[in-house]
Amino acid sequence: MASAPMVIKNDPTLMFTNAGMNQFKEFFLGNGTPKDTRVTDTQKCLRVSGKHNDLEEVGKDTYHHTMFEMLGNWSFGDYFKQDAIDWAWELLTEVYKIDKNKLYVTIFEGDDSEGLERDAEAYDMWKKHVAEDRILNGNKKDNFWEMGDQGPCGPCSEIHVDLRSEEEKAKTPGAELVNADHPQVVEIWNLVFIQFNRKADGSLENLPARHIDTGMGFERLCMVLQDKTSNYDTDVFTPLIREIETIAHSKYGQSEETDIAIRVIADHVRAVAFSIADGQLPSNTGAGYVIRRILRRAVRYGFTFLNTKEPFIYKLVSVLVDEMSKAFPELKKQQNLIFNVIKEEEQSFLRTLDQGLVLLDSIIAETKGKEVSGAKAFELYDTYGFPIDLTALILSEKGYTLDEKAFQTELQKQKDRSRAAGKIEAGDWTIVEEDSEEEFVGYDTLQTPVRITRYRKINTKKEGDQYQLVFNLTPFYAEGGGQVGDKGYLEAANGDVVYITDTKKENNLIIHLSKNLPKNLNETFTAVVDAKQRHRTQANHSATHLLHQALRAVLGTHVEQKGSMVHSGYLRFDFSHFSKVTAEELKDIEQFVNARIQEQLPLEEQRAIPYDQAIAEGAIALFGEKYGDAVRTIRFGKSMELCGGTHAENTADIWYFKIKSESAVASGIRRIEAITGDAVMQYFEEQDEQLEAVRSLLNNAKEPAKSIESLQSENNELKKQLEVLLAEKAKNVKGELKTEIQEVNGVQFLAKEVDLDANGIKDLAFQLGGEVDDLFLLLASRQGGKALLSCYIDKELAKAKDLNAGTIVRELGKFIQGGGGGQPFFATAGGKNPDGIAQALNEVKTYLG
Repeated sequence: MASAPMVIKNDPTLMFTNAGMNQFKEFFLGNGTPKDTRVTDTQKCLRVSGKHNDLEEVGKDTYHHTMFEMLGNWSFGDYFKQDAIDWAWELLTEVYKIDKNKLYVTIFEGDDSEGLERDAEAYDMWKKHVAEDRILNGNKKDNFWEMGDQGPCGPCSEIHVDLRSEEEKAKTPGAELVNADHPQVVEIWNLVFIQFNRKADGSLENLPARHIDTGMGFERLCMVLQDKTSNYDTDVFTPLIREIETIAHSKYGQSEETDIAIRVIADHVRAVAFSIADGQLPSNTGAGYVIRRILRRAVRYGFTFLNTKEPFIYKLVSVLVDEMSKAFPELKKQQNLIFNVIKEEEQSFLRTLDQGLVLLDSIIAETKGKEVSGAKAFELYDTYGFPIDLTALILSEKGYTLDEKAFQTELQKQKDRSRAAGKIEAGDWTIVEEDSEEEFVGYDTLQTPVRITRYRKINTKKEGDQYQLVFNLTPFYAEGGGQVGDKGYLEAANGDVVYITDTKKENNLIIHLSKNLPKNLNETFTAVVDAKQRHRTQANHSATHLLHQALRAVLGTHVEQKGSMVHSGYLRFDFSHFSKVTAEELKDIEQFVNARIQEQLPLEEQRAIPYDQAIAEGAIALFGEKYGDAVRTIRFGKSMELCGGTHAENTADIWYFKIKSESAVASGIRRIEAITGDAVMQYFEEQDEQLEAVRSLLNNAKEPAKSIESLQSENNELKKQLEVLLAEKAKNVKGELKTEIQEVNGVQFLAKEVDLDANGIKDLAFQLGGEVDDLFLLLASRQGGKALLSCYIDKELAKAKDLNAGTIVRELGKFIQGGGGGQPFFATAGGKNPDGIAQALNEVKTYLG
């Protein structure tokens, strides 16, 4: 089997593929039937949390990674323990020729609290191959594998390899170092014997069929076969490391600090590049945030330890592509996109680092004593993305310490909030009636008799209690491929109705969400999809296909779809393109789509065509998607794509296509948002109302655009006249203020309210500062019902008396019910209470001692 994409599109329980079994979950759960019962693969995986895989630890050792390949062999109800053990040993010792004396195996020791006995069966099977003193007991943490809090699980048997020298082995037996996080005694392969199902109450039940799931780390296998003691010394990583050495003028192997930085960068560029190739761009939320965090960690290590102050990680992409694109051609295909996105992200984060350094200086200046507030450091980390360890490093260099305990407290609060917001508590499935396969009939009908086959109760913080219902067949489309799930209702024979609020797919089950259960679960219901919403949604989905065709026709065939979102009210379409789409091009794109709508092109659908045949016929496959052997094609005229979504029967059903906006998503990625049908009609009505309102304001001018141009011209003239008058006014005010400056404790001081705007006050303050030495000035004004405070302190005076204008206005801001900040020599605060100005002007004198 080919590797599934590392980025998971249609599984609400996971962001990324983190194990080889992810793409086979439906078979373990009994929700699907595999075409083959014996499978092997190599799976791209990403792990940034969990056992031994904390992101902040990657790079510090030599054998853990964020992105790695997991080699696996699988049995779905076919062979079990004996064959899995025999074949694993044969492969490692006879095919790969690994010295048997370097290998140890572990078996599950049992767990009394679970009522689970020691896996004596596996022990007896291993005795044929391994001396008994090399078969070690492992606890539940290490030797009982679980898919999650619920679901398939079972004991496992790990194979560990001891790569130490003979001298080291003589000092300490390898058996004492297994599962002890020793860098040269590492797990190489895990054989999982899936035989139980974990229920919501924590109890275990036997599965109807037993399965094998094995996972062997490709990078670790290379380490063993290439006789190395570090994954990073294998040819998986050495080309990247050599390139980093060249770019950063550094040498790997000479200092631990430099080595960690180089390992971090070599590891992280792989994770980021593969994620982008599979369709996940860096962003501020969800999976995109994880990718951004990984990349920023690499940038920060280069910035701090390799002294790389300019973008450089993007330069590693060509090396990675040369090395791995034969096995993973998506890297080559998306090379330009990966290159551009990483480069732009690096540039953006380096700007953030520069900004963070300025903010950190400000925090240090406001700190009383030598310990910096953990809450302030967290704000710098959380709001501005400034790395906490860089904060600690800079503080240390400047003779300060960080209140790390307070920082960790704030971080934990954030994690708890995030976890609580996304947590789903799910009960066990209650089986109402047995059913082998749930059939989707929604391409052909929006209403059909159905029976409930299973249900369970779930709870989320956002929605509270809900029920997930599964039917024997359904007309409801489950969210996927960018298209939202259907809504509608279930109607019982007596007329009682249960509303379906959303439809999703999970582990190959179509799940219908509702707030309550039908009274009688065993009867036949009529399932009815909300036809109005479905028709709007499918019109928008068909419009995305026509838009894709239009973009390729107008901008060029380099355009590829990079994501979409299809709602009933609007559509969003992301695509690769190197520059902003011009107004003229947008007009051409819009006209192209509307021409296809006017041609009234009928839907031509093929439901189960071989993938290769579909591609040969010209169908476009979307990157980052995993397709089966048989696919569905959607054709409107010359537009043909692989797609599982619902579509209009004819392009005429779309009615009209209108682009609302075009913008950048990332380097080389643009986004168009558009509307069709009813939404366009409403849009035109709103535009017409706005035009009439403008005409009314312009005394029903026949040519409102010309009237507005005339008003703008007149307004510009008046602005110029006003600027001259304000400048003259400021000049007069300056003369008056200069006479009011008083000496207080050796400082030239003035606090006064003036009738000027913010710019006028700033100009005035700096003019006075240029003419009066040792000046301390606080000017206030009220504009539009709001208050403004501006504080100017001569730079030399600020240093000599340890004064900070930013701190002062922030504290005085409480009198005007506001806040602000700025630099030590000039800062401003705004507030909503002008009545507090007098108190602020009076209070400022206390800063002069």
